[in-house]
Amino acid sequence: MGNPPDESRVREAVGAARHSASATTATDRGTLVPIDTPAGGSGSPDVDPAASPQDAAGAPHPHQPVARTSARADHDSAVAVPRWAEAVLEQLPEAVAVVETGPENVWKTVAVNRAAAALSGYSREQLLGDGPDLLRAPCLGLDGQRSVGAALARREPASLTTLARRADGSEYWAGLELAPLDMPGAPTQLWTAVMRDVSAQVETVELERVRAEVERRARVGLSLVARVSDLLQEADAGDVLRAIADLLTRQVVAWSGFVVAGRTLQEVDGIADDPPADHAAALRRGRGAERDVVLELLLGNTMRTVRLAPDVPAPDGSLVAQLLEIVRPHLEHAPDAAGEVLVLPVLGRQRTLGLLVALPRREPAGAPVADEQDPAEGSPVLPDEVGTVLELVARRVGMAMDNAQLYAREHVLAETLQRAMLPEQADVEGLDVWTYYAPNAEHAQVGGDWYDVVNLHDSVVAVVIGDVVGHDVEAAAAMGQLRSVVRAFAAELVDPGTVLARVDALVTGMRIPRTASLVYATLTPRGEVWDLAYSRAGHLPPLRLRDGEVTALDGAGGTLVGFGTGERETARTEVLPGDVLVLFTDGLVERRDRPMRDGVEALRALTARVHAPDAAGVGEELLQLADAPEDDVAIVVIRVPGGPESEVDSAAPRRRRWQMPVDAASIGRARHAVRRACAAWGIEDVAAAELVISELMANAVMHGWGRIGLRLQDTGDGLRIEVEDANPAPPITRERHAGRVGGFGMHIVDRLADWGWRPTPTGKVVWARLRSESGRRPDAGPVLGRSPAGA
Repeated sequence: MGNPPDESRVREAVGAARHSASATTATDRGTLVPIDTPAGGSGSPDVDPAASPQDAAGAPHPHQPVARTSARADHDSAVAVPRWAEAVLEQLPEAVAVVETGPENVWKTVAVNRAAAALSGYSREQLLGDGPDLLRAPCLGLDGQRSVGAALARREPASLTTLARRADGSEYWAGLELAPLDMPGAPTQLWTAVMRDVSAQVETVELERVRAEVERRARVGLSLVARVSDLLQEADAGDVLRAIADLLTRQVVAWSGFVVAGRTLQEVDGIADDPPADHAAALRRGRGAERDVVLELLLGNTMRTVRLAPDVPAPDGSLVAQLLEIVRPHLEHAPDAAGEVLVLPVLGRQRTLGLLVALPRREPAGAPVADEQDPAEGSPVLPDEVGTVLELVARRVGMAMDNAQLYAREHVLAETLQRAMLPEQADVEGLDVWTYYAPNAEHAQVGGDWYDVVNLHDSVVAVVIGDVVGHDVEAAAAMGQLRSVVRAFAAELVDPGTVLARVDALVTGMRIPRTASLVYATLTPRGEVWDLAYSRAGHLPPLRLRDGEVTALDGAGGTLVGFGTGERETARTEVLPGDVLVLFTDGLVERRDRPMRDGVEALRALTARVHAPDAAGVGEELLQLADAPEDDVAIVVIRVPGGPESEVDSAAPRRRRWQMPVDAASIGRARHAVRRACAAWGIEDVAAAELVISELMANAVMHGWGRIGLRLQDTGDGLRIEVEDANPAPPITRERHAGRVGGFGMHIVDRLADWGWRPTPTGKVVWARLRSESGRRPDAGPVLGRSPAGA
């Protein structure tokens, strides 16, 4: 035996082995070469292979070198290591290999320990022989070989995880730690490779990644449904359904859209307040012998998904054929769409309101990075969740559609009820009367405000304005009851205080659930002067305008209706020619950001500045205070004709509006309204305007329904007349024929004016712009001129 190795060299060798930088080798057969140690030198002596026993499996003894050949065979190209270093390498618990790189980055395994052979399943001879080695196929796949080669070419330490294959064909994930050995003077570069089976860690990491991805995709689906709910907050937007369909197209499917059933199936972009008529009965009658699954969806009320094949012919006239005809253009522009169509019902409370149609993607989309501001943008949901997301969206859209349509029906019902209870104001002889009512748009658009102007016996005119607390159908119903009660007593009694006292007694027994205020007044002519008698039940006092001075008629005050305990007072005053009376409800002056007193003062100041010579003109100027009402607004303006003639006010609003019943008397009222407006605006020749408005009003009375809205406007280059009614059918100009009775009115309008019509949510508006070239006083601004046709 030779001298024992020096301690520092042992520590150096052991440390190199543990850090994959152990002894280097190089022979023509890839075996470790022992170093020849001279006598008395440090290192291990030469060991005879026969003197080292081997175990039954042929593996070397722990103290036996890993492999051995004659050192003198290729001593010029080999790097020798001491025998004890070989023993250290062999006994390391981790799989370690030594890799040699030659010219042009050609590399091979030149040494392995027992743990490496056990890990790979190959024998030591196979690993070190000419056959496959640990770092080459079939032990590593193509990707693994490229990764190892790239790491060795960089000549820097590297950590790799790659898929490897054992001798029995089983695969596992191998973790490789590559490190170059610093061997000055060595003809080749040696590397150590420490190998571990990291399959469990990789599977755990992959499982966590998949789980995180599933959770992320699930959050995307929930975010998408929440985004749909946000979009449905703007259900009155005209393109809300298109926005939802576009969101689904970006995140869930290749294309999507919403379809409703009218006379035929049609694609829609928004939620209609007035849905197509229910043609379920007609659809049932037209159903043939063949099954129509789309028809079954529309007639049913259960959530399910129907899958249609777009390339399978459908029976002519069936809803399946109609639906496929709608989808086919979108299918052509969706290259990633699969060969099927998904159809889901959009369910309301008791019926199916429409269909959600979608084209699924052919294969799962990628997973782009989600937007930090909006996680629902940029991350498609999982394919397995597509059906769930579509079903949730269809249900939410269905409830939004049902709510919108239910609200529209209730609003129409309530507004129709209230309009029916408002007075059908007749023309009052000897007085210029203008009335206005507008419900608060923030609530149900119905309320308890009302007015009444009635011709009583002996030329007495009764005027009522009142306000029931609330903005709902109950308030409107209470208003209707009160109006009927007041009218009934007004027909028998004249004195306002007596009328209100009787109303108090009756309302107390009726137990009307809402409190109310009102003003009841009577106007009795005495030549050119009118006697005004009035009594107030908790209501704001009327205003009287005379020669620019405004007086509040605040006499005869009293408690709210139904709370009077005795007789009520009656106050009296005179109304002279040229005087204006203004009766109003608190919605005209009440605001959250100012006291009621300030609102009343603003109304008095505005009334004092009014110079309009007609009641409608006064009312139009007072409506400046009603630009953003927070309550219902009702106004009655009464002007006594006569008084000093006022000049035309060029700064006053040149527009007028009236609400009239569908009655023949409204035609005469409309002519009077035109004459007053033309007089206020300095238009002298009003014959053409009277003729045009007579024909338009006659058409509305004969063919329209509901209340008639009349609007006049001096545009500066012509008088514009608009007549609105609830019949959506447009006017028709019939051909002239000697034997035909009627039908020539629009020919007259066509000769005198440019005219047209436009639809409205509640019917239509027919407009006309006069062509008169004369009739304006020189100081009244531009004359009426012919203007181009157009709305």
